Amino acid sequence: MNWPDIERVPHSAVRAAVARRLFARVAARLSLEVELPDGVRPGTGPRIVLRRPGAFFHRLGVDGLIGVGESYMAGDWDAPDLPALLTELAARMSTLVPPRLQWIRRWYARRIPDDGSIAAARQNIHHHYDLSNDLFAAFLDKTMTYSSALFADGDTLEDAQRRKIDRLLDLAEVGPGSRVLEIGTGWGELAIRAAARGARVESITISEQQRKLAIERVADAGYADSVAVELRDYREAEGSYDAIVSVEMVEAVGERYWPVFFATLDRLLAPGGRVALQAITMPHDRMLATRDTYTWVQKYIFPGGLLPSVEALERAMSATSLRLAGQTRFGQDYARTLRLWRERFEAADVEDLGFDAIFRRMWTFYLAYSEAGFRSGYIDVRQLLLERSP
Repeated sequence: MNWPDIERVPHSAVRAAVARRLFARVAARLSLEVELPDGVRPGTGPRIVLRRPGAFFHRLGVDGLIGVGESYMAGDWDAPDLPALLTELAARMSTLVPPRLQWIRRWYARRIPDDGSIAAARQNIHHHYDLSNDLFAAFLDKTMTYSSALFADGDTLEDAQRRKIDRLLDLAEVGPGSRVLEIGTGWGELAIRAAARGARVESITISEQQRKLAIERVADAGYADSVAVELRDYREAEGSYDAIVSVEMVEAVGERYWPVFFATLDRLLAPGGRVALQAITMPHDRMLATRDTYTWVQKYIFPGGLLPSVEALERAMSATSLRLAGQTRFGQDYARTLRLWRERFEAADVEDLGFDAIFRRMWTFYLAYSEAGFRSGYIDVRQLLLERSP
């Protein structure tokens, strides 16, 4: 695998000097324990180990938070408890840099490419979900569900994933004879559980690898006659459905296309039908402040993605007959889900699947970074029920 931005350390003496001062301020404010090659600066907070401080400060100074992630990928720094360190940072993200220094963001903040066209969406999904079905199987549970679980006391991850799916199907009132559209197939577990209720399911995806395995899993479960899995963008869907269900897909749509997404739901929903969505969200003010910023996650993990606020989604559906009829938040369940995924990923032999050490560090950082977002409350996850206005 080629990693040109990891192998090359950018250089700017001025920006590195500014980054060093900002880091010292943040470390003092959070009381971080900072380990340097020449010793440890004590603190009561999580420890950060700067193995190559020079490279770290140059990457931070030139590329900001993207540089932080790339520096971790390169091995410039480490942390004995990476999620704890990132949670401390996420909890204070909006106040870490003092207002008088916020202008520094213009050095490194790049605008997010907002292209949610069908061609771009296919390429974005291919970048992440078509990496390898074996890779995802290495850290997901046997339901192959790649979204937040919903835990009850005593649940395994598998139990909690099925609980999440069943609650969505209950919200959409899926039962015998229901015509169900699933937007974003994943690897087929929701379609299987809907079919087990006696529903007929049309599931659409733009991931070739996911579709292939989902078809196999549906057939193995005995529901090939009641579940169709099609390679199709949501805008290409046709028909009329009693229930539409979509799990953590709206985040990949792109802000400019949210109205198109909800107009599509409105067009496809039969009279009296219901829509159940699961979505990762962030507070509206944070979304407005960050929506034009190109991030490490967008560069390396989810190109084209943007987390919406509930307010933004409501505005996007305001031109349709759909209205938000109920919602449930469970962000700490996502933090727990991500912790379990990360532990499984760290124990997996991903190198045997063709992925190198930099990829391993990239995904370790991604899973810990995401866990920190939910642990700190910086982001959340919700199940949303949409109905037509009376």
